[in-house]
Amino acid sequence: MNYLVPLLAGMLALWIGSVLGYYARQSIARRKAGTLEAELQKRTNQAKLQSQSIINEAKEKADGILKILKEKEEKRREELLKIERFLRQKERKLDEKALSFEQKERKFRQTIEELRGMKRHLKSLEEEAETRLERVGNLSRKEAKEELLLNVEKECQREILGKMRKLEAEGMEKFEKRAKEILVLTIQKYALSQAQEVTTSTVALPNDDIKGRIIGKEGRNIRTLEKLTGVEIIIDDTPGIVVISGFNPIRRQIAKIALERLIRDSRIQPARIEKEVTRAESEVVSQVKEAGEAAVYETGMVGLDPKMVQLLGRLHLRTSYGQNVLLHSIEVAYLAAALASELGANVQVARKAGLLHDIGKAVDHQIQGSHVDIGIKILEKFGLGKEVIVAMKSHHEEYPPESLEAILVQVADQISGARPGARRDNLEQYLRRLEDLESIATSFSGVKDAYAIQAGRELRVFVKPEEVDDLSSRKIAKEIAKRVQEELRYPGEIKVTVIRENRIVEYAH
Repeated sequence: MNYLVPLLAGMLALWIGSVLGYYARQSIARRKAGTLEAELQKRTNQAKLQSQSIINEAKEKADGILKILKEKEEKRREELLKIERFLRQKERKLDEKALSFEQKERKFRQTIEELRGMKRHLKSLEEEAETRLERVGNLSRKEAKEELLLNVEKECQREILGKMRKLEAEGMEKFEKRAKEILVLTIQKYALSQAQEVTTSTVALPNDDIKGRIIGKEGRNIRTLEKLTGVEIIIDDTPGIVVISGFNPIRRQIAKIALERLIRDSRIQPARIEKEVTRAESEVVSQVKEAGEAAVYETGMVGLDPKMVQLLGRLHLRTSYGQNVLLHSIEVAYLAAALASELGANVQVARKAGLLHDIGKAVDHQIQGSHVDIGIKILEKFGLGKEVIVAMKSHHEEYPPESLEAILVQVADQISGARPGARRDNLEQYLRRLEDLESIATSFSGVKDAYAIQAGRELRVFVKPEEVDDLSSRKIAKEIAKRVQEELRYPGEIKVTVIRENRIVEYAH
């Protein structure tokens, strides 16, 4: 019994503690729940505020975008209105043009109808006139014309052919033979060797390392040399040489002399280049003077003014189709003098006119006009005789020859320029000349084929034998030669050969 009381007291205390603990936990739980609910309410309010702020900001942006879009839409609408107005104006103009075109078309059709009516009227008048002529002569107009021409041709053909053959047989053969003898004798007396000039010069190098010094830092040296001389310096992988390219031989010579001195000196820089180019120019002037004096001495021309000799020396650095003009002038002087001695003309006048016939080329790049007109002015200025001027001014047929010496200078000039190896044409000029020759020949009626042969020295023309007779063949040959002489420029002469061939083939079975 004694142990039941404490047990009951313990159980009672346990129960009371449990009840108190339960209420204590409920109280604590209610306090915590209130705190969480307040926190949640606070965060909810904050979220609402942030969402409202974002919505307001988005509305502002949306309003700005809508405003911009409205402005763009207004601009686009204005542009479309402008385009629409422009198109309406275009449409109006097109309508006006269409109306004008229709009016012009109606007028054109009316004009055509009027012309057709006039044509019908003229045709009826023509038929009426032909009918009257047929009644009078019992022949149609075409038949009468053909018969008249046939009779005239038959009457004249034999007479013309006979006279032509007689003249050619008696005169041309003898004159051609004598002319050939004189020309051959003249050419044999003097044969000057010439080398064709090209548009490039080469400078030998002691070694390839010097190419870098010629070029210089960033190309400074080579640009200076090209600028001062007016030529192009070509430095490539070719060992041991530098190429100087330019159409002006004086500039090429100055550049060559200056570059050779710079290579020997090894000090290549812009200031040194300027100095050597100036020295080279002075040296070229001296060379020109010496060349003129040598030409005068060689041809025996005494008493010429020193300035004239200087101009003559400048031709040493001029070329014509690759031929040195000074050497060509010396050759013409000798040839003209030899021809004059054979034919009894004035030898001194022919020699002097031959030597000075191209003197205008010395300054034709500075003075306007052909070298013939410039040469006439130069000779007049230096007091050369009238007979010399008359003899030299006809060498390109710009002026008709007024003396025998003028013809001889012209012949000598053509001999010097036309002999093989004296001159050269570039490929384009050569092909164009051949095409022009063949086109001139084929433009004649009755010509079947035409071929330019012997580098354009001869033109062979094949005619249709059923359309062209012997007399017409001779006429075609002379007319082709005349047109070639009038329309083309060429050195020497061109032989025109017209061939008329009948081939009749029969077979025996």
